[in-house]
Amino acid sequence: MFSQVIGETTLGIEGEKIIVEVDVSNGLPGFDIVGLPATAVRESKERVKAAIRNSYLPYPMTKITVNLAPADLKKEGSGLDLPIAIGILVSSRILEPEAVEGKIFVGELSMDGSIRKVSGVLPMVMDAKKSDYKEIYIPFTNQNEGKLINDIVVYTPQTLIELVKHLQGKEKLEPLTKENVLESSKRDYIEDFSDIKGQYYAKRALEIAAAGGHSVLLMGTPGCGKTMLARRLVTILPPMTEEEALEVTKIYSITDMLPEGESIMLERPFRSPHHSISSSALLGGGNIPKPGEVTLSHNGVLFLDEFPEFERNTLEMLRQPIEDGCVSISRVRAAITYPSKFLLVAAQNPCPCGYLGDRLHRCSCKQKQIDAYRRKISGPLLDRIDMQINLVRVEYNELKEKKAGETSDQIRARVIKARQIQQKRFTTTNVHCNAQMSRREVVKYCLLDENALIVMERYFAALNLSARSHDRILKVARTIADLDNSKFIKDKHIAEAIQLRTNINN
Repeated sequence: MFSQVIGETTLGIEGEKIIVEVDVSNGLPGFDIVGLPATAVRESKERVKAAIRNSYLPYPMTKITVNLAPADLKKEGSGLDLPIAIGILVSSRILEPEAVEGKIFVGELSMDGSIRKVSGVLPMVMDAKKSDYKEIYIPFTNQNEGKLINDIVVYTPQTLIELVKHLQGKEKLEPLTKENVLESSKRDYIEDFSDIKGQYYAKRALEIAAAGGHSVLLMGTPGCGKTMLARRLVTILPPMTEEEALEVTKIYSITDMLPEGESIMLERPFRSPHHSISSSALLGGGNIPKPGEVTLSHNGVLFLDEFPEFERNTLEMLRQPIEDGCVSISRVRAAITYPSKFLLVAAQNPCPCGYLGDRLHRCSCKQKQIDAYRRKISGPLLDRIDMQINLVRVEYNELKEKKAGETSDQIRARVIKARQIQQKRFTTTNVHCNAQMSRREVVKYCLLDENALIVMERYFAALNLSARSHDRILKVARTIADLDNSKFIKDKHIAEAIQLRTNINN
C-alpha cells in the first residue's frame, strides 16, 4: 500500500516542505530510504521501527520503501522520523489517509516511542503557514516556538501512541494557545553605561552607532575601556521589532541555540568570537552550510576584540557581509544566503606593545613593527568601518568621580527617538536604519545645507576620501542630524561625522 505524508526540514533559515512517500509491498522484510537522505535521516529506520513496536502498534514485516521528495534536495536532521512513522502506519491501514490530509508532522522518535525535540521548528511552522496548511504537529519540548505563529493550529504530542490516538479520533489533543511575541518583562542589564568613567567622546560615538547602526573601530592603550564600552553597546540599542525578533529567533532555532525556556529572542544578540576563529566559523560553512558568527549576530552586535590578531584572510571575508548585509555560501549540494545585518565593533591596540602615544608608558615597538601591525587590517576593510575612534587613558580624577554618568536608559531613549525618525523615513523600503542606505537613498535623504556642502567639499579633497568614505560620512552625519531632530544635515553634523571617521588617521 502507498501513502503520502508531509514533513518539514530547513534550508538556510527557511523551512522546506518534504513529501514523505511510503510504499509497503510484499517481499522480504526490508527498509530503504531514498531521496538524498543524510546520515541522521538514513538511521531513522531503526528509530522508527523500534518506536512503532514499543508503542504497541503493528509493524509490517514486509518490504518498506520511503522516498523523500524533492529527490534532489539533501535532507538533514532527525525531524523526519515522525512523518516516516505516520506514513508507515497509514500504509498499514492503522491510520486512514484522510486523517493526515492537510497536516504536517515534525519530530524525532526515541526507541520507546516518545517524540524528542528538534532544531529549526520555528521556520518550519512559518513555512507550513505560508503553504496554507491548517495543522502542524511538533514535539512537546518545542512548544515555545509553536506559540509564536498565528493562523495555524499547532499540536504538541509527547508520544507516538498519543498522536495516533488523536488522529484516530479516540483521545483528542489540545492545540497550543498562542502568545504575543513582544510581550515580555523589561530586561535588567547587569552592565550599564553609567559604570564607565570618562571616555565621553567614545560614548558619544557609540550612541551615534546605536542610533544609526554604524560600525565602529575603537583603538587605544590596554585598560582604557575598549571592551567595557563595546559590551555595553547592546544596553542602548532599541528593542527589536516583531519582524526582527522572529528573524533572529529563526536563526537561533535552526542552530539549536535558543535560551532554555524562552520562546523568542527579544534581546539583540551580542557575539564576541575569539581571534583564533576559523573563516567557516565566522562566515558559516559545512557540506550543508550552517550559520556563522556574522549571522548569529544579525540585528545585534558583532564584537571583534584584538582586531589585528584575527587571520587576515578571515577578516577580508567580512567585506561582503558588512557591505551587503548578507553572506552567500556555495557548496556542491547547496547555495545558501544568510542574513548578516550586524553592528560591527572592533577593538585594537595602537601597536604590538599597546602603548604607542601613551603619556605614561614608553612604546617599545620599532616603526617597522608598528607598520606591520597596522597592515594586518587592509585599507578596503577599514574603508567599510564608519567610525574610527582613538581612546585615551582615563585620568585618576575621572576614576574617583562619584557622580554617576548617564545611564543606558537615558541614552537609549535618545537612540529610540532617532530610530523612530528613520522608521518613518524608510517606510516604503527594506532599510531599517541609516547605515543600511543604498547610494540612491543617500542622495535622496542626506540633504546638506549650504554650509555643510562647503565643509564636505573642503575635507573631501584635503583628506583624500574615497567615494565610499564620502557616502559613509553622509550616513553618519544623517544619524547625528536625527539625534539633533534636524531635517537637514548642518555643518556641525558633517564636521562631527568627519572627525569620527578620521580620528585615528589624524
